[in-house]
Amino acid sequence: MSVSCSRERAYQEALSRGGYVVVDANKLPLDTPKFLTYHFRGKNVNFFVIRTGGQVLSFLDACASCYPYKKGFRFDNGYLICRECNIRYSVTDLEKGIGRCFPIRLEGVLRNGEYSIPVASLETAADKF
Repeated sequence: MSVSCSRERAYQEALSRGGYVVVDANKLPLDTPKFLTYHFRGKNVNFFVIRTGGQVLSFLDACASCYPYKKGFRFDNGYLICRECNIRYSVTDLEKGIGRCFPIRLEGVLRNGEYSIPVASLETAADKF
C-alpha cells in the first residue's frame, strides 16, 4: 500500500468543530498514517494522524528541511519516505522525532476516542504549504 502527498494534492477534508480538527481515533488503522487536508486561505494544509505504540500522534505532511519543495511524505510498507530526499522513517519511530528530514509534529489530545488538533496550529503552519 502506498500513500503520497504533494502540494497539488488534497486528501479527505478534515472535520473541524469548536476550534479543533477532530479525528475518530477508533477508526485509525494501526501503524498506517491517515492523511487529511485542512483548507485555509486557499492552501491545502496537509497532515497525517497515526495510531502507533499505544498512542495517537499527528504531524504535518512537511518537514523543517524539505518543506520548501512542497512534496511531503509518502507511506510504503511501514515507512514514511520524504518525496524530496528519500529519507525513510519507520512509523514506529515517529515519536522519537530525530533526523534532518523529519515530519513536523502537531500537538493533539486524545479524549473519549477522539483525537483533537487545534485549528490554530494548522493555520499557523500554512506557510509550509
